[in-house]
Amino acid sequence: MLDPKLVRQSINNIAVQLKKRGFVVDVEKFNQLEEQRKALQVKMQDLQNERNVRSKEVGQAKAKGQSVEAVLGSLKQLSDELKSVEEQFATTQLDLDDFLAQLPNLTHDSVPAGAGEEDNQLIRQWGEPRQFSFTPKDHVDLGCHQQLMDFETAAKLSGARFVILRGPLAQLQRALIQFMMDLHTREHGYQEIAVPYIVNAECCYGVGQLPKFKEDLFAVESAETNRYLISTSEVSVTNTVRDQIIEEAQLPLKYVCYSSCFRSEAGSYGKDMRGMLRQHQFEKVELVQIVRPELSYQALEDLTKHAETVLQRLELPYRVMGLCTGDIGFAAAKTYDLEVWLPGQQRYREISSCSNTEAFQARRMKARYRDAAGKIELVHTLNGSGLAVGRTLIAVVENYQDELGRIHIPRVLQPYMGGMEVIE
Repeated sequence: MLDPKLVRQSINNIAVQLKKRGFVVDVEKFNQLEEQRKALQVKMQDLQNERNVRSKEVGQAKAKGQSVEAVLGSLKQLSDELKSVEEQFATTQLDLDDFLAQLPNLTHDSVPAGAGEEDNQLIRQWGEPRQFSFTPKDHVDLGCHQQLMDFETAAKLSGARFVILRGPLAQLQRALIQFMMDLHTREHGYQEIAVPYIVNAECCYGVGQLPKFKEDLFAVESAETNRYLISTSEVSVTNTVRDQIIEEAQLPLKYVCYSSCFRSEAGSYGKDMRGMLRQHQFEKVELVQIVRPELSYQALEDLTKHAETVLQRLELPYRVMGLCTGDIGFAAAKTYDLEVWLPGQQRYREISSCSNTEAFQARRMKARYRDAAGKIELVHTLNGSGLAVGRTLIAVVENYQDELGRIHIPRVLQPYMGGMEVIE
């Protein structure tokens, strides 16, 4: 959430900045709500003061043995009016809070201006796409051999956009997860954390998924309402610092978490329907950092390089894209996307998004730290995939295929596969 004080002081300037993201701020509505809030607050304070005066008059009259009926009647009428104004004030404040909750984050000055994906900026590229002496197949044609990748049975169990992996492909997915977790904990200094896959609405609100993106979430039907399956473990992990004041000496906090993720993919009907690219359930290794504000942009560079290291060790060609103002996520102030080369599609596809949300999530979560001087400030939060496991599996399968349809195992994964070098 943006700083309410900043919004009140600079609503017109904020509207101009958010327009670069393609978001239109209803300035007139905000001004009306804010004026109403101010007027009600003044009226409420005046009534409270008057009630205090009248209450003293009752006490004074009683002390003198005088009748207090008239004063009590007037006091009740005043209290009723105050209660009505307090209710109006609370309703207006809720409307304002809802308005603020719908505003996306302000982008960092270094974020390129643009309307959409086509305006993203190439930052760097690593590796060259392999030149095949044959026409490479996509992961579906390769994986469905001997039903190692089974969409038909998964659809019978759960519907479209699910998959069953069997045998060495299931083992390859597990190897990827273990490799990523080992790399980030042993070399990059992250602490492994395991979190719930079901969270309450407060968690989704804290990272910016609610109320705006409710349709993208899977709600859980149970006796307890307002619970959701996580769309990424960022939701659970980041919220571990919600409503906390962290001592400066504890920062930075660096977590790596493997989890299944669940997304309804609302609005993506007909998009990437073939194969594993866009699933309702998928596996991901997530990186989360909680840092002091002045260190957050260096942390973003570090976190992005940590995700890149996975691709480099797997020897998969990729590029780093700086997202433009029109393509960046709701909570992010700056984002790098890692895009891996997929021979089956002959194009680069996103495999990780690494973002600095600055204090946007922290303000929603009330996540703060106490500095050495005792001053309490909001932390900055960062997150990124390190990596999306399903898409990494796709990339390995397609980049390491041969003309016979076999899949060669990257050297770094062979120890995790019991020495296996080829999936026949």
